[in-house]
Amino acid sequence: MAGHRLSLAINGRERLLEKRLVPFSPPDGGPAASNGQARLGPVAIVGLGYVGLPTALALLGSSSQIIGFDVNDERLRAISSGDVDLSELDRARLETARLATARGDQSFRLTSDSAALAEADAVIVCVPTPVDERHIPDLFALRGACQTIVAHARPGQTIILTSTSFVGTTRQLLVEPLRGRGLSVGTDVYVAFSPERIDPGNPDHLQRETPRVVGGTTGECSQQAAQVIRRLTDSVYLVSSPEAAELAKLYENIFRAVTLALANEFSDVCGTLGLDPIEVTLAAATKPYGFLAAFPGPGVGGHCIPCDPHYLLWQLRGRRRPTPLIEQAMRSIHARPARVVERAIEVLASDGRSPTGAKVIVVGASYKAGVSDVRESPALLIIDGLARSDVEVSYHDPLVPVVQTPDGQLLRSVTAPDGADWDLAVIHGVHPGADYSWIRSCPRVLDATYLFDLFDGATRRSVV
Repeated sequence: MAGHRLSLAINGRERLLEKRLVPFSPPDGGPAASNGQARLGPVAIVGLGYVGLPTALALLGSSSQIIGFDVNDERLRAISSGDVDLSELDRARLETARLATARGDQSFRLTSDSAALAEADAVIVCVPTPVDERHIPDLFALRGACQTIVAHARPGQTIILTSTSFVGTTRQLLVEPLRGRGLSVGTDVYVAFSPERIDPGNPDHLQRETPRVVGGTTGECSQQAAQVIRRLTDSVYLVSSPEAAELAKLYENIFRAVTLALANEFSDVCGTLGLDPIEVTLAAATKPYGFLAAFPGPGVGGHCIPCDPHYLLWQLRGRRRPTPLIEQAMRSIHARPARVVERAIEVLASDGRSPTGAKVIVVGASYKAGVSDVRESPALLIIDGLARSDVEVSYHDPLVPVVQTPDGQLLRSVTAPDGADWDLAVIHGVHPGADYSWIRSCPRVLDATYLFDLFDGATRRSVV
């Protein structure tokens, strides 16, 4: 077990409390991820998106066969051709797997045939869990995946759910249906929840170096699941139940949501007082305890923070349990793109420019730097809001050639923009290695990242 220190606000307490953690120890007493450990049997990955595909690739070599299952044949074709968004490490792994497959090696097998799940000794569920337009959990994909897994389950299998959901999901969608089929959980099959911890586009957070939590339905379920998860990371910790692991994942993302909401609000405070929020944040971050820095921005996008807290809020509303702090944080997060639009109009007005007919380009459409994923991206709401204000709005993103805004409008990225063509550039996000020198000729820049001056030294810059 690799050493890992608790992330606690008060230094010293981690030494007092770390004994409360239960690290997983392999039965052979060896290291959690030694190269000499016996290979797993076939492992099926259900859902080959931003979590499932990197998980499958990370397990190559640790299993006799990886069965990548997805109901989307288009996604399977994209993976087969290598046309997918991956880190450099995972892209190299995929290319190696593709070359091996071309030579007839079946160690990495892609399929939409659910019958293949019965061949796996372990099944890892990695399907998306979004929310709908009313922020109600959308479990369509997860329910379908779990029903398929239960239908093909056989004695001896270990089934691990990694998709973020409300507390009790593992028991409701897997444990109870498996028992309904006459399978004894903990004896015939082993079921656990181990929340994913993948940070797309961030090379500093590798799967191997990121600890994982496992909560099994029984003690034996935890042990069997941890045997699989330890192939992905050097540090595995056991908790008492799937429910404890499910709530831990929600807590992680709710903490981040609250922190980001506070960072955005504090940036407004700094603006009122004429101070730089980045300078103030970095100064506060020099304190080695009691503070965790987060930076303001144009809003919060992606598959986790804008969505996952609503799984808990939805569940607690049904139990009439108010959570005012979380609720306010989520309202603040969802309101942030509208504030960027408001600020853009203010910047135009400062130059005597009416929003009607003004030409504005939004720089960056994906939800974060280095990825092409636009799920829940604040950029889409910013584009939509500017358009509703009668602005002539376009966008530029070298990784996202086309987007569809919430009102259904299809836009294509301006491939070679000239800054002089626009009245205002709104900096939503910038990708590493991309050329943004053209922004120098823009008459006005609204930097919603608060950091763009560090990249390009843009003049005539305002912040949100």
